[in-house]
Amino acid sequence: MPCIVTPTECARVSEIQRLRNIVTQLRAPDGCPWDREQTHQSLLRCLIEEVSEVLEAIDNNDFELMEEELGDLLLQVVMHSCLAEEEGHFDFDDVARGISEKLIRRHPHVFGEDKDKIESSGAVIDRWELIKAQEKKLKGEKEPSNIFKNLPPQLPSLLFANDIYKRVVKNGLSGKGEWSQQKVDKQSETLTEEQVGRSLFELVASCRENGIDPESALRKFASSQVDYLKSEKKP
Repeated sequence: MPCIVTPTECARVSEIQRLRNIVTQLRAPDGCPWDREQTHQSLLRCLIEEVSEVLEAIDNNDFELMEEELGDLLLQVVMHSCLAEEEGHFDFDDVARGISEKLIRRHPHVFGEDKDKIESSGAVIDRWELIKAQEKKLKGEKEPSNIFKNLPPQLPSLLFANDIYKRVVKNGLSGKGEWSQQKVDKQSETLTEEQVGRSLFELVASCRENGIDPESALRKFASSQVDYLKSEKKP
């Protein structure tokens, strides 16, 4: 467990370590009752809210607010890491080490000995996916037969639907669902961000006028397409 130090001593450690120390003290028996009560599950809503607030700061190009909201989001990472450490699973160092090693492994064109030149972001993504598949094979993990495995259920419905459609396209299932792929293709030719924003706003307004929850409606339809495409793929 990270040591607990005084504010004066904190000046001699990194700010990340300082934050970890503060969270540890908040979780201590003589710490904060609210922080001691938290679990991974109880913090889910906080995590989602902090991500949303970071997105808002980015959308508004508000760097002062972005700095604050990124700090709140970092707190969530440290809190979950602290909980996991208490349970004997992993700690913050393990989290940081894992992502650092992953970034090095999946960027051989930057960190590798050969440093193969890759000129486009598309090629980088292809290489990333190839290395990811190789890593799973080395671990003895099979590629999931279900292409919709590990869909994050807590995503807002727009991101949820986007993730589903990305997997649909990647696996050559465009046009196999119960939506009009022809309409999608035609709209994509001339679609602008402003048009999308206006259309979505008008659709949300129409939903409200008719007593329909647009978040729930999109999630239900997107989920139904996952079930439909799963059944279509069965022999």
